[in-house]
Amino acid sequence: MIEIRTHGRGGQGAVIASEILADAFFHEGKYVQAFPAFGVERRGAPVMAFTRVSEGEIRERCQIYEPDHLIVLDRVLLGTVNITEGLKPGGWIIINTNMAVEDKGLLSSFRVATVDAVTIALRHRLGSRAAPIVNTAIIGAFAGATKLVSLEAVAKAIEMQVPVKKKENIRAAGDAYREVKAIDGS
Repeated sequence: MIEIRTHGRGGQGAVIASEILADAFFHEGKYVQAFPAFGVERRGAPVMAFTRVSEGEIRERCQIYEPDHLIVLDRVLLGTVNITEGLKPGGWIIINTNMAVEDKGLLSSFRVATVDAVTIALRHRLGSRAAPIVNTAIIGAFAGATKLVSLEAVAKAIEMQVPVKKKENIRAAGDAYREVKAIDGS
């Protein structure tokens, strides 16, 4: 089983990102599960979403405490929340940032990839300048960095899950797939 935990802030699209990712794996014949975790204060507050992927039926119905991989929609969370808690050594951390991560420090035992999902979202007019919607771009980056799911499956999932601007979201995922940068030294 592959377990993926997505960290973001309310309103960034973490929950939909988890659903798109699950649907992409489903299109490749996997069993999937996706669900959110947040409190009553949602807009701007830290939220998590979980995705499980398996070759067989998934019977677990609990949060993911020891994920194989992480997706981080807001790099600021790296300094305020213990994002890497429970992350398995060698796991991927996909970070939405336009800043270079030169010294991985606490991230040194993990594989790290970055993508400027905000710029990609704005390029495709997804959300607004104040609140860009980065979920499809970050899923494209996850696919590009990890190679666990194909870009074609991500596009199919976006087609099924995203109610508006389907073409723009598919293009954003494709851009992020190509623009994601893995950081050496893991």
